Amino acid sequence: MKKALLIIDMQKGSFTPKTPRFDTQGVVARINGLAELFRKHKLPVIFIQHHGNGSGDFEKGTGDWQLLDDLVVAPSDLQVDKRANDVFYQSELQSILTALGTRELYITGCATDFCVESTVQSALTKEYHLVVVADGHTTGDRPHLSAPKVIEHYNWVWQNMLPTNGSITVSSFEHIRESFSK
Repeated sequence: MKKALLIIDMQKGSFTPKTPRFDTQGVVARINGLAELFRKHKLPVIFIQHHGNGSGDFEKGTGDWQLLDDLVVAPSDLQVDKRANDVFYQSELQSILTALGTRELYITGCATDFCVESTVQSALTKEYHLVVVADGHTTGDRPHLSAPKVIEHYNWVWQNMLPTNGSITVSSFEHIRESFSK
């Protein structure tokens, strides 16, 4: 089954002093490690960037829209603009994945409880086989819950979901890296 790595909203506008994210450096390092593995195995790496589309936020080409400087982007990587939390909503992602023959998605990015969660739910209804990278997504503190607790909660939710004809697992970066070595 062909795999693809999705890297969701790792954009400068989501990582500001007003919107601190949990373990940003660690998450970026793990995403870079996964992207390197995928490229080595000639599998697609897809960067998804929120595009404000006239809203004034995250407008394409602005500083907020740009990817974090520490992310390693290769010329072979793909880029998809999105306009809603759900990466699939009115974007080219589905047609790209279909053209590539991809049925297994590795999910990383920001924010755990918004765009990552929405994408996981949408991908399951499209019967993809999902691997959520347990330590490859991040978010900020919420009014009643710390960022580490939000991440822990969603990892638990995803591990306990009952998909239709797809599947979902939650695995650490190290576990995924070891499985690629076999």
